[in-house]
Amino acid sequence: MKEAPAGLESPLRFALMVLAGCVALAAPALATTNKPSPSTNSEIQRGPVPAWVTPSDPLPVPENAAGPVFYRYQDVILHVDGKGEQQYLGYRVRLLNSSALSVGNLTMAWNPANGPTTVHAIRVYRDGQVTDVLEKAKFEILRREDQLEAAMLDGMLTAVLHVPDLRVGDELEVGMTVTSSDPTLGRNVSGLLFLGPTPPPGRFRLELGWDMDRKPAYQIAPDIRAAATEGADRLTLRFDNPPVRQPLKDAPPRYHWQRTVEYTTFADWPAFSRQFAPLFARAAELAADSPVHKEAQRIAAAEADPLARAAAALKLVQQDVRYIYVGLNGGNFTPASADDTWQRRYGDCKAKTALLLALLEAVGIEAEPVLVNTNGADDGFNQRLPNAKLFDHVLVRAQIGGKAYWLDGTLPPVVPPATDPILPLRWVLPITATGSKLARLDWKPATVPNEIQLYEIDARKGFDQPARIISTAIIRGLAGLQIQSQLSTVPPGQLLDAMRQQLTGNIWQTIEDVTWRYDAKAGASILKIVGQGIVDWENDGGGARSLPLPGGGFSPPERRVRPLEQDQSAPWFSASEYSCHVTTVRIPRTTKPSQWTSKPGYEMQIFGRSYYRAFDMRDDAIRMVRGLRVESQEISPFAAKLDNGRIADFDNSRGYIFFEPTETRGGIGTGKRVPTTDEIDWTGPDVPCLAPAKKVP
Repeated sequence: MKEAPAGLESPLRFALMVLAGCVALAAPALATTNKPSPSTNSEIQRGPVPAWVTPSDPLPVPENAAGPVFYRYQDVILHVDGKGEQQYLGYRVRLLNSSALSVGNLTMAWNPANGPTTVHAIRVYRDGQVTDVLEKAKFEILRREDQLEAAMLDGMLTAVLHVPDLRVGDELEVGMTVTSSDPTLGRNVSGLLFLGPTPPPGRFRLELGWDMDRKPAYQIAPDIRAAATEGADRLTLRFDNPPVRQPLKDAPPRYHWQRTVEYTTFADWPAFSRQFAPLFARAAELAADSPVHKEAQRIAAAEADPLARAAAALKLVQQDVRYIYVGLNGGNFTPASADDTWQRRYGDCKAKTALLLALLEAVGIEAEPVLVNTNGADDGFNQRLPNAKLFDHVLVRAQIGGKAYWLDGTLPPVVPPATDPILPLRWVLPITATGSKLARLDWKPATVPNEIQLYEIDARKGFDQPARIISTAIIRGLAGLQIQSQLSTVPPGQLLDAMRQQLTGNIWQTIEDVTWRYDAKAGASILKIVGQGIVDWENDGGGARSLPLPGGGFSPPERRVRPLEQDQSAPWFSASEYSCHVTTVRIPRTTKPSQWTSKPGYEMQIFGRSYYRAFDMRDDAIRMVRGLRVESQEISPFAAKLDNGRIADFDNSRGYIFFEPTETRGGIGTGKRVPTTDEIDWTGPDVPCLAPAKKVP
């Protein structure tokens, strides 16, 4: 059977621009200070290996060593002292074939405000001879911002060195130490060490050390606990030729924490919360003559309702302050002041949050900053030690009329305060002076589809004539905002020309009109394409025709089975999803409704997902709706095993309709009333994309 026409199935396939997120709190174990950095920290220094480092003994290279490299040793050592932490990396690697020569392209990135970066040695071993690379070569410092295209200023420097005359069979040895010290966190440090899922063959060591009065709390993942040796001033884990350990297949994100060592000097999450509270409190303080006061007075005079005031304050921050991440002079963790941000009219998520807090306080609304993780890794944060690097964004939670509302100053100005955050969050950390615990946000199935595709095919002129086609895409959530960020800058004429260039010649013969808008009430980007196109009716012989309706079929679910070496007791995970396809076909005038049939309707719940398809025919129009929603993100291994046995019953047929001129098969209808694409408002909160709820007798 032919595939559904791509021009109808996917009317909106732009390269989506990623929203400018806030990476300030996700910076690696590099921090900044409020003082100007010494000039010496802007250069790579040379010095001896620190006293707290004892390099590993090299592992002999086996005669049958395969692959590009063999690590005779690799040491990753982190040492906690009274100023912060120092990180040592040392390794000696044998180059086994030509693809490994790129190992000689050395790159270092650091922030000079952290302290010095020291190289201890770069050596090449060949035929019993040792060459000191640094005698004739040196690092080249690239004094530039390498993430300007992402609206980021972080003060990072990059140094590169290409080891000369490196050959297959050589061994390259490198040792270096990077210092991290962040006064915004006081004496506290936090982070993690980890061994990747697919390390090359060789010897590897992870080590956490400390001065005797600076011992951090640490947590070792169960899968590497046997490799740990605990001493008075260090924790050491050694691995020789560690096996590949892939993440559990389709398991919740919290199960992906493997071969890690967490460490922290924070007592608990409330202590962590208290550490950050003064930073935002100071940043949100306004000067007596601050122009922000006038903005707050204007909002208060224009809006009496607290929610309307919050919405106005949020829109002001979203619309009048552009996003730029500034990680300079303490910016990794310290927000810029509200007055500074308003004066320069740019800031990162921390700066925008501080400004928004100041505005909300000035108009009488209680609010607090909240640290979040936006990449979906916050599942299981309640099992983690307090760690600043777990978070990559901060936003505002306000109390209005007895309800909590989420406000994000970095989103486009079409996003109002909402009782549910637009980001898929699980665990968040409120920042309060008294200290807060992690707060859980319970997951629930989506109440409206994230994506609705509407197709209207007017074939009344006949099977062999072009049909009038209207295709509408309704996209919500982050994807809808990404589209809004991109298309809001595109003039209508340019959008029409682009669509004509992209789509004409496949299904569409002509495209008459293209319109796009963002519906703030529905929280959706809406793209509508109108034109003429060829309907690819399949000729079934004897005048019979058939057509697979766009979006009418389901892909069969995969069996939930994991390799035997993986944990069989872990639940199975599905990302949140709710999609809906609606198609209306106005049949040729030369045909009768009784000559048409369709594939059957369908209702099934399997692997925590609801599948629904229904057909209807009224007023000479065939109507189909097909919906899919994740009802439960996690299912047990027992439930998965039962559903594995039900896959054979799954209807993965495509949504065909059939015309038979010589016989009647009973017409179209599944007992469900399906509206046409233009009969109801499909951006509304209650669209019939799923099977109606069964009434309780």
